Amino acid sequence: MADPQRLRSVPPPEPLHLRAMDNLRFIRETMEGAACFTDVSGLGTVAVGLSALATAWIASRQGGFPGWLVAWLVDAVVAVLILAGTSAWKARQTRNDLFTRPVQRFVFALFPPLFAGALLTLVLVGQGALGLLPGVWLLLYGTGVVTGGAFSVRIVPLMGLAFMAVGAAALAAPVAWGNAFMAAGFGGLHVLFGIWIARRLGG
Repeated sequence: MADPQRLRSVPPPEPLHLRAMDNLRFIRETMEGAACFTDVSGLGTVAVGLSALATAWIASRQGGFPGWLVAWLVDAVVAVLILAGTSAWKARQTRNDLFTRPVQRFVFALFPPLFAGALLTLVLVGQGALGLLPGVWLLLYGTGVVTGGAFSVRIVPLMGLAFMAVGAAALAAPVAWGNAFMAAGFGGLHVLFGIWIARRLGG
């Protein structure tokens, strides 16, 4: 015969609707973890490329290295603002959330190579190895796009590999060609891949 005291100590079963909510939460988190960041803006990428082409022209007309460096650093800030703004716009158009796990993974994977590039910029400027900057910037930017692109659509890591190739070529080329490689990479590649992204993914 069952002990009445023991029966009273057994907790009641969890209500069915609570179990269903737990299951739905698990399914949603699993799908979110397997999803990828698709709100890369093709139009924004094209705009970044056009801005870089304009910057390459401005930088080429500077009388010395400080003006060249300032021109490209300003363009880097402009590029970040363009991509952030256009990606947010595309997310609103597609009714997606920019604060999902795939987006966080994309950003966290992109950041370390860019941070390394910033540190190397300080070191190279301090040592006077200014001719290495275009190749280093292109190579590490491409690396960041490849690592971040692991959590995005296939076009993104392909773009990163193209940047890495241009960066490697810039490191092997004469120093005088540095600004041309910056135009070809940050300008030309962004425009080409931006058009590709816009056609394949919209926006």
